[in-house]
Amino acid sequence: MTRLFGTDGVRGIANKDLTPELAYRLGRAGAHVLAGGNAGKRLVVGRDTRISGDMLEAALSAGICSAGVDVLSAGYIPTPAVAFLTRDLGAAGGVVISASHNPVEDNGIKFFGPSGYKLTGDKEQQIEELVTGPGLENVPSPVGGGVGRIHRVSDAEDRYVAFLKGTIPVDLKGLKIVVDCANGAAYRVSPRVLAELGAEVIPIFNHPDGVNINEGCGSTHPEKLMETVVQTGADLGLAHDGDADRLVAVDHTGNLVDGDQIMVICARYLKSRNRLAKNTVVVTVMSNMGLHLAMREAGIEVLQTKVGDRYVVEELLRSGAVFGGEQSGHILFLDHSPSGDGILTALQLLTVVKTTGRSLAELAAQMERLPQLLENVRVEDKHRVMASPVLARSIRDMEQRLAGQGRILVRPSGTESLVRVMAEGRDMDQLRSIVDELVHIVKEL
Repeated sequence: MTRLFGTDGVRGIANKDLTPELAYRLGRAGAHVLAGGNAGKRLVVGRDTRISGDMLEAALSAGICSAGVDVLSAGYIPTPAVAFLTRDLGAAGGVVISASHNPVEDNGIKFFGPSGYKLTGDKEQQIEELVTGPGLENVPSPVGGGVGRIHRVSDAEDRYVAFLKGTIPVDLKGLKIVVDCANGAAYRVSPRVLAELGAEVIPIFNHPDGVNINEGCGSTHPEKLMETVVQTGADLGLAHDGDADRLVAVDHTGNLVDGDQIMVICARYLKSRNRLAKNTVVVTVMSNMGLHLAMREAGIEVLQTKVGDRYVVEELLRSGAVFGGEQSGHILFLDHSPSGDGILTALQLLTVVKTTGRSLAELAAQMERLPQLLENVRVEDKHRVMASPVLARSIRDMEQRLAGQGRILVRPSGTESLVRVMAEGRDMDQLRSIVDELVHIVKEL
């Protein structure tokens, strides 16, 4: 049977895979596992701007309340804000309704523990067993005054904004910044924080209508941001995804600065201030070889994990390091937050720009990004494709062509029915040939 929880909670097409009935069961099971059946416990619930969030929040909250647990509803709020509020409000856990960078028809539900970290696999397994098995019938269903209530957290955004502003030691006066909010959860918070810190802010894609989230915008589609930065003469641009746990940037010339480059910039700055714990950065296998070369030059150790921020967090906690992330812009500063946070990352990046007096273009030049070609192939059964000996043999053959001057990575998406095919090296024509051949094989399989 297919597991309910993936690498980033429960995902699916809203009202088809992720139904209100499933959301209700997840709320009921999650409340029982996180609150331990004790009266008076509360769960923070937040969501992004996609239209199906109303339906799923209503069902999820009903499930939570049916188990005798109160809901602290934070409304439209970034995913990392739920992690922050869970700790700040002393809740038993948090729940986010979002599909991050995915298209509007998708949605997801993911849980945080009381510490603000995503749930461990064991806790997710407990919830899954209740949802998919008969055990949910045995979860207590209090009556009368024992039924949970829904409380609106009217100052949720204010609390989060105050926290964010407290992480940056400088103001942003003199900076002109374009911010792409992806018509998502950051549409109010990100421009507000930047403006309150003194920046001149030009917000774009900050008018969500329920169906335009991530549509031709945000961290996965930064083309309009690149144009706007150049057209307006801005110092730089920032782009979030639908739930604002990612950040990619654009320098004043319109060039993209991805998560790898942001990590190099911030890691070298933290090291220069003796604030890079264990002198170590944790990245995933998707990080560009250029990152490894730049970190080696700076004398910084790099630890590598599977793709997924949960694996980065696990390695950070195991190693004692506090900084790491993914090429996609999902970056963690554990000394500030237990969750990847696109707005927090933006503030740390802007701290480097202001403190050093260097442009983002100058700072990004600290890393040479080797050519990397990535294609996503939609498949019916990603696990069957990945288990194919034909694919494994083809990858080995392609790697021999690169002769140690590059690498190939073929992996299943953790959140979608996709197989991702990536090749990296110095010869783009060779990379194009390799990726085309592997994509053809995946499609045939």
